[in-house]
Amino acid sequence: MSQQFQLLRERRFLPYFITQALGAFNDNVYKNVLVIMVAFASADQLPIDATLFINAAAGLFILPFFLFSAFAGELADKHDKAWIMRRVKWLEVLIMSCAAVALYLQAWTILLALLFLMGTQSAFFGPVKYALLPQTLSDKELVSGNALVETGTFLSILLGTLLAGFIAHHPDSNLIAGIAVLAFALLGVISAHAIPPAPAGNPELNLRYKPVSLMRQTLRFARKDKVTLQAILGISWFWFLGASYLTQFPKYTALLGGSETGVSFLLTLFSIGIAVGALLCDKLSGHRIEPGIVPLGSIGLTVFGLHLFFATPANPTPHADLLAFVTDPALTWVFIDLLMIGVFGGIFIVPLYSLMQQRADKAARARVIAANNIFNALFMVASAILGITLLVVVELSIAEFFLVLTLLNLVVALYVSKLVPIFALRFFSWMITHTLYRVTHKDLHHIPDQGGALLICNHVSYMDAPLLAGACHRPIRFVMFEDLYKIPVLHWFFRTSKVIPISHRGRTIRTAMNEIQRALDNGEVVLIFPEGHLTYDGEVDQFRRGMDMILQRSPVPVVPLALQGLWGSYFSRHGGKAMLKWPKRFWSKVTVTAGPAVEPEQASADYLRGEVIRLKEDSA
Repeated sequence: MSQQFQLLRERRFLPYFITQALGAFNDNVYKNVLVIMVAFASADQLPIDATLFINAAAGLFILPFFLFSAFAGELADKHDKAWIMRRVKWLEVLIMSCAAVALYLQAWTILLALLFLMGTQSAFFGPVKYALLPQTLSDKELVSGNALVETGTFLSILLGTLLAGFIAHHPDSNLIAGIAVLAFALLGVISAHAIPPAPAGNPELNLRYKPVSLMRQTLRFARKDKVTLQAILGISWFWFLGASYLTQFPKYTALLGGSETGVSFLLTLFSIGIAVGALLCDKLSGHRIEPGIVPLGSIGLTVFGLHLFFATPANPTPHADLLAFVTDPALTWVFIDLLMIGVFGGIFIVPLYSLMQQRADKAARARVIAANNIFNALFMVASAILGITLLVVVELSIAEFFLVLTLLNLVVALYVSKLVPIFALRFFSWMITHTLYRVTHKDLHHIPDQGGALLICNHVSYMDAPLLAGACHRPIRFVMFEDLYKIPVLHWFFRTSKVIPISHRGRTIRTAMNEIQRALDNGEVVLIFPEGHLTYDGEVDQFRRGMDMILQRSPVPVVPLALQGLWGSYFSRHGGKAMLKWPKRFWSKVTVTAGPAVEPEQASADYLRGEVIRLKEDSA
C-alpha cells in the first residue's frame, strides 16, 4: 500500500479524516437540500423572495468566517485540538437536531438562522482541521495527508450535493432530510471521539472576543512570514476560481443544452478532477513539500481554462436526457477541460496547504490557518462580486466570463513562477530526467533537512545536475565552469537556478569561493563535482583540491553521493563525445545514492573519493 493510503490505516489520521469528511458532506447535504426546497417552494410559503432567500443563505453561511475565525484560531492554539473537535461536532448535533424539526415544519426563517449557525460551526472547525495535521504527521507525511484531506473534502462535497438532490425530490423530503443531517452529525461525533489527543500549541494564551482587533492581529500572524502569506494568497486564489466556476455551473449547463442532471455531471467531473489532482500531486512530489509543483498547477489551469473557451459550442443542441448530454461529441472537449481544470487545481492547492502548515509557528499555527480562512472568505465574496459585475452589468456570456478567469489566472501563473523559479525549474528537471530514465533514490535521508551542507558526487554525464536537482528535497546551488555557465539560452536557466560559475582565473575563483562561502553560511546546500570533468572511462577520477578550500572557509558536513547507470548514455563520453553521437538506449535504470554525512575535519579528498566509489559499487 502506498504511503498516502497507509495513513488511512492509522488511528492518528483515520478518525480525523472521517470526521472532517463527514463535516463537509453534512454541510452540503443541509445547504443544498435547503436551496432546492426553497427553489421549488411556492411564493406564499416563503418569508421573502426565493432568489433573495438563496443569496441570503450564501451570505449567512460565509459571514461567521469573518466574525469568528480569529477567535477560533486563538481557541485552537490554547486548547487540545482533539478536544475542540469533539465539542464542535457536538455543536453540529445540536444544530442539526433543531434543523430536523425545522425541516419537518418548513420553518424557513429558522432554517436560515440555523445556516448561520452551521457557518459558525465550520468557522470554529476550520483552524483545528488544518492545524492538527502537522502536529500528528511528520513533514514527509504532510503532503500525503493534505492530498487525502482535499480528496475527501471534494468528494464529500460532491456526494453531499448529489444526495441533497435525491432527498429534495423525494415526496417525504422534509422528514428524510432531517433524519439524514442528524444521523451524519452523530456519525461525526463518534469518529471525533476516536481522534487521539493533540496538545495545545500555546496553553498560556489569553482568550478574548474582540472581532475587529482579533482579525487584525490574526492577519498580522499571516504576514510575519512572506512565504506563508504567499501560500495563503495562493490558496485563496484557488477558492476564488473554484467558487467562480461552481457558481456558474447551472447556467453553463443550460448554455450547453443540459438539464439539472447535467449540472451534477459537471460538478462530478470537477470534483473527481480535484481529487485525482491532489493524489497525483502527492505522487509527483515524492511525498514531500514541493513548491515547484505550484507553477505547474497554475499553468495547467490556464491552458485548459483557455481551451474551455474555444471548446464551448456557439449553438449547442438541446439534450433530451443525461445520456444524450454526456455522449454528445460536440461537448467531449468541454468535459475533458473541466476534468483537467479540476486535476490541475488539485495539483495547485496541496503543496500550498502543506507549505502553510509547515512554516507556521507552532504556537500560532491555528491562528495562521484562521487568517487563511478569512482570506478565503474575502476572495469568495470577491468572486461573487466579479461574477455579478461581468455577467449582469457588463453582460458577458458564461464562456467569456470563464475566459476572463483564465486570463486572470495567467497573471497569477506568471507571478507564481517569478516567485519560486528555482523550485519550478527543479521540478521540471525532475520531470525531464524521470522521463528519460528509470530513477531510483537510495538513502537520500542522509542529506540534512536544515543548515549548510556540501554535497560531492562523481561526474558521469551532462544529465548529472538535473538528476541530482530533482532527487534532493532541498534546492541545490551547483558549482559550474564559467564557459558552460555562459552558453546562450542555457545561461538564463543556470542564472535562475543560482548556479555558481567558476573558472581557472584567479579573480573568478575568489569570487566563486566567496559566493560558496556565503551560501553555506546562509544554510544552503552546495554541490560540487570534485573530479572537475566528465569521466572518460566510467570510473571515479582523482578529486581536486577545491573541496578542501571550501571546507577551510566553511566547515560544514559533507554528504557523498554516487550516480550509477549513466555511463553509456547519450550524455556521457562513452563511445565518443557526449551529445555528439547516436543514442543507443532509452529509459535505462539510474540510481542516486547518498552516504552518511562526514564531519569537515574528516573530509579529506582521498577518504571521500573512497566513499563515492563504495556507494557507486553498492548501487550497481
